[in-house]
Amino acid sequence: MGKTSQGKKSQGKKVSTKPPSGMRDFLPEDIARRQHVIGIVREVFDRYGFVPIETPAIENLSTLLGKYGEEGDQLLYRLLHRRDVLARALADDEVTEATLADKGLRYDLTVPLARVVAEYGALPKFFKRYQIQPVWRADRPGKGRFREFYQCDVDITGTTSLVAEAEVCAAAAEVLGELGFEDFELRLNHRELLRAMIRAAGVDEALEGSALIAVDKLDKIGLEGVKQELVERGLSEQSAAHLLGLVCCEQLLEPGTPIYEFVDKQQSLTWGILGIATLSEHEESPQHVVVLEFLKRLLHGDEKAVAVLDELALLCELLSATPAGPRVRLFPALARGLSYYTGAIFEVAVPDLGSSLAGGGRYDDLVGMFGKREVPAVGMALGLERILVVMEQRGMFPSLPGGPEVLVCWLDVDVAEVLKSAHALRGQGVRVEVYPESAKLKKQLGYADSDGVKAPIAAILGADEVKAGAVTLKHLASGEQERGVPLADAGRVIRGWLDRAQG
Repeated sequence: MGKTSQGKKSQGKKVSTKPPSGMRDFLPEDIARRQHVIGIVREVFDRYGFVPIETPAIENLSTLLGKYGEEGDQLLYRLLHRRDVLARALADDEVTEATLADKGLRYDLTVPLARVVAEYGALPKFFKRYQIQPVWRADRPGKGRFREFYQCDVDITGTTSLVAEAEVCAAAAEVLGELGFEDFELRLNHRELLRAMIRAAGVDEALEGSALIAVDKLDKIGLEGVKQELVERGLSEQSAAHLLGLVCCEQLLEPGTPIYEFVDKQQSLTWGILGIATLSEHEESPQHVVVLEFLKRLLHGDEKAVAVLDELALLCELLSATPAGPRVRLFPALARGLSYYTGAIFEVAVPDLGSSLAGGGRYDDLVGMFGKREVPAVGMALGLERILVVMEQRGMFPSLPGGPEVLVCWLDVDVAEVLKSAHALRGQGVRVEVYPESAKLKKQLGYADSDGVKAPIAAILGADEVKAGAVTLKHLASGEQERGVPLADAGRVIRGWLDRAQG
């Protein structure tokens, strides 16, 4: 006999029960882990004075388009008009994408925040908000990469002070520290420093955007791959090699990294990129100090570049007073693909994940794109899914409470009395499930120990227990049993058994 669905025999092709590619179902164990991480995120963000907001899953396409760059726009999920409007649009000889869809699923939480700040003038001057919600991208799924995923965003609007960058980075670092991460690094860069290096490499200003897009792929396709793409995008071989030598200069602090072999191959690199290695041998300074000093020497003729390097030095100094301080690493190759960044950019990385755990930066022009007023802003987004992937691989999750601590089993008694007893136990702080059907005690106890339930204790109610206002408690693992425990004392006994088992 064929399988049935909803009580009817299936007809024709079977309907898949799997979620769409890049989407997932979350079962109880998954939810427990997600809530554990989100709980710590909320707790830390609250301590830093950030307040929560939420925005709709669906935004107007006019809100979303043009904020993420050409490649980002291609990943937007567009929602077709409702049936009657769509039918009229399809009947039009001049049908366009705009006539088919005018709304989309949000791509991130930053653009919706910018819309909110532009819309609500009564928000505090320095608006510190956090937001934990799902976003959607029509991307290719991979390790830690999904089409629907949660971001945990923390942002400050209304100030250009580097204190805002420091607070955002510190909050993210404290979250990761409390989750148990000990080996992450906070990578810093600046959009204007990238532009200065592009200028120093002799790249035409018109190719700046293309160069940034290619550099952003370093961690995916490597030095030679990026060099090839830079040339395909219009850079000369010499400029492409020069640019890569610059943006990867911090790798020269670690002998044997790929940049050494790459530099050796480029006969055109006669401008002294290897000087950073010599400099590092004589400096007993943090990595960011060495890299900043080297870049300042190299770009000393570019006033904008020198000003940006001074800004990064100050930011590193401020971060040294926060939990993020020991994690800071200057990373000139960091590009952050989203086009709305205007200043400092940052990313959090761990060794065993090919992509970042978190990322963000300053975006002073984004609110103004909504046409009302200019509002500077900076923020960081923690990727919940990627954090969960690494924590699971490393076994970082503590034992998390979930499911019932007690299963109420019953024999030949009024079900109303069973529910009343369960309510009394819950009132004493015990997680309680009631066996819903009349069954033999052996079957009920077997269910208590089954996968997905695993209640460590059974509370058994028979006619004698109901009459006495009591319950019989049975510890399923040890077999220990205590009869006639008054309901008023049962919670204390149960908690004692549970504490003893954990101790």
